[in-house]
Amino acid sequence: MRLLITGLNHKTAPVEIRERVAFDGPKLEKGLRGLLESPDIEGAVILSTCNRVELYLQCADPERVRHYVVEFLAGFHGVNQQELAKHLYIYADDEAVRHVFRVASSLDSMVVGEPQILGQVKDAFEYSLKRKYTGVLLNKLFKKAISVAKRIRTETRIAENAVSISYAAVELARKIFEDLSEKTFMLLGAGEMAELAARHLINNGVRDVAVANRTYERGVELARQFCGRAVRFEDFKEELVHRDIIICSTGAPSYILYRKEMQAIMKKRKHRPVFIIDISVPRNIDPEINRLDNVYLYDVDDLQGVVDANITERKREAEKAEEIVNEEVVKFRRWLESLDAVPTIVALRSFAEEIKQAELRRLMNRLGEVDEKQKRLIETTVSAVVNKLLHPPTVALKDDREDRDVLIATIRTLYGLDAPKDKKNHRQEPTSEEKEGCNR
Repeated sequence: MRLLITGLNHKTAPVEIRERVAFDGPKLEKGLRGLLESPDIEGAVILSTCNRVELYLQCADPERVRHYVVEFLAGFHGVNQQELAKHLYIYADDEAVRHVFRVASSLDSMVVGEPQILGQVKDAFEYSLKRKYTGVLLNKLFKKAISVAKRIRTETRIAENAVSISYAAVELARKIFEDLSEKTFMLLGAGEMAELAARHLINNGVRDVAVANRTYERGVELARQFCGRAVRFEDFKEELVHRDIIICSTGAPSYILYRKEMQAIMKKRKHRPVFIIDISVPRNIDPEINRLDNVYLYDVDDLQGVVDANITERKREAEKAEEIVNEEVVKFRRWLESLDAVPTIVALRSFAEEIKQAELRRLMNRLGEVDEKQKRLIETTVSAVVNKLLHPPTVALKDDREDRDVLIATIRTLYGLDAPKDKKNHRQEPTSEEKEGCNR
């Protein structure tokens, strides 16, 4: 196999190293061109994200390129080669194929199952493809990697369970309220995690948004970002009457909402269900509120429990995904091995075509005047005979078999496919004996 991958990621290198070797902006084009200046490199794709930098190379001599590419990376980015080498991994052959499939399927991601990496892999491949920096092997590899990633998302539940606190909040909200687009939402405070959860909710359909913050100007700014409206902090309890989902992260040292207050709010709400997420540490919502009917209160520990359970579930699904990857690696290797037979199949068909054309010319010379309909009938019949004769050896050459190399050598010998053109076992003109037989 002529495939080599060199790179580093969040597992092998700290962020300061990853930053120094990133191919951002014009560095990507310059880097690809620099790699392809090597006579040993036939194709290149560079994947550069915040968590990984990887070079995917189609090369004539992987062993020689293995050393060259480390020198190239160090020289291109101006980093110490020995220091850089400590953080690099290098894959070749089946391991390289497996790595690409795992990366595209997010099995090698910091968060297993995250969807962003597949889009990043597609973008990296398309960038090189449009510039004709890829070869047959890389084209097939990346198209297959994308296909494998889609298959894993279809056949496993690897991406279905939230593994972040902020998205776990959305997952719980969807269990309580099936259709979030009809629900109202209030962000109480402006903690980073709460803001992220708010964005997730909005991305999942919530439209009616209110923001209450101790600093009113900050509340106005956030409300503008969320296409909502600001509420003065001292008025937030009155606003709760109209809100179905509340995310709280105020940073207050004690509770800002107690059970009796929430009981009165629920009465005004006519006991319509309300979902409250208290991400604050220390907690800002009295946990006794959870005892009220139709009030669903979760704190950060509850959300972490959901995340932990989901991570365990993703690990189980990842095991299924790894089995799919292993299966697809075998299929890719078989495809690659079948390429060895292509030159022989082409040579065999070319050899047969030469004989067919020579014999057709000879036959037409003997027949003399033949109308076009008869000529087409003869050519069709001869072509059908040739195709039927070629079918068995062609199928055998394409078949996945252990003795493919022996079969290729045997067919090339039997048909003289490696012999000089003038020594091949067919004749362009009839012999004198054939001419005499035709005149009898």
